[in-house]
Amino acid sequence: MIVYDIQDIGVRFYTYISTLYHVLKSAGETGIKVLVLDRPNPITGVHMEGPVLNTVYRSFVGIWQLPIRYGMTVGELALLFNNEADLGADLEVIKIEGWKRDMWFDETGLPWIPPSPNMPTLDTAIVYPGTCLIEGTNVSEGRGTTKPFELIGAPWIDEYKLIEELKSLPIKGVEYRPATFIPWRGKYVGELCHGVQIYIVDREVFEPVKLGLALIRTIKHLHPSEFKFIKRGGKYYFDLLIGCSDARELIERSCDFGDLVDLYHKGLESFNKVRSKYLLYH
Repeated sequence: MIVYDIQDIGVRFYTYISTLYHVLKSAGETGIKVLVLDRPNPITGVHMEGPVLNTVYRSFVGIWQLPIRYGMTVGELALLFNNEADLGADLEVIKIEGWKRDMWFDETGLPWIPPSPNMPTLDTAIVYPGTCLIEGTNVSEGRGTTKPFELIGAPWIDEYKLIEELKSLPIKGVEYRPATFIPWRGKYVGELCHGVQIYIVDREVFEPVKLGLALIRTIKHLHPSEFKFIKRGGKYYFDLLIGCSDARELIERSCDFGDLVDLYHKGLESFNKVRSKYLLYH
């Protein structure tokens, strides 16, 4: 038997769920039973944000046709993977007791134990679905600081213009402050970066993916000669993270923010119909 007992974050490119997919696939091929000890989704089991992955962009950071924020527990996701991908594993899910779908992690009474080094707090997890998209660019996503994914910047960014532009966009539940930081690892090691620190003021209305797209579009608009999308293995890493090429192409064409917002909702309704078949909790 394989026992899967790992705390997830609730985001498609947090790769513990890709490992879960491969465990189920291998178990289906070999006849080994899989026992999933379910855990709460720290950023609730109700909030969902797109776009849904285009299968052309499947990778270890996008293993199945999920939106970036899928609103499911790992147990529910295991059931979805096993059935929708026809993995054929002998799967059993041990349910959580006392968890409700609208709970944030700090409402469960459980202690926050960082599930990985760059996920130190619940606030990190809340911004992560959007600001992790920065990894697909030459802007620092805050790795190598005490506030990964909450600090965003680069040596060439005008932090005051960036915040002025961000405040003009319709993004709720968040505040910004100008920030400077020097990463000790990751991008721009030892260099002074200018940018923004993100503060969540209303997590129920905050849409992190929308913020991530706004950050990238705005930085590209303000610094077109310095900003770049980066490639890994010959592919744009941003495309693998967001799950399509449309967003990058729109940003490169200096699109209106509304065009990105339209993309942000792509596929959510059809995904929700599939998702609803595997929900274990109310």
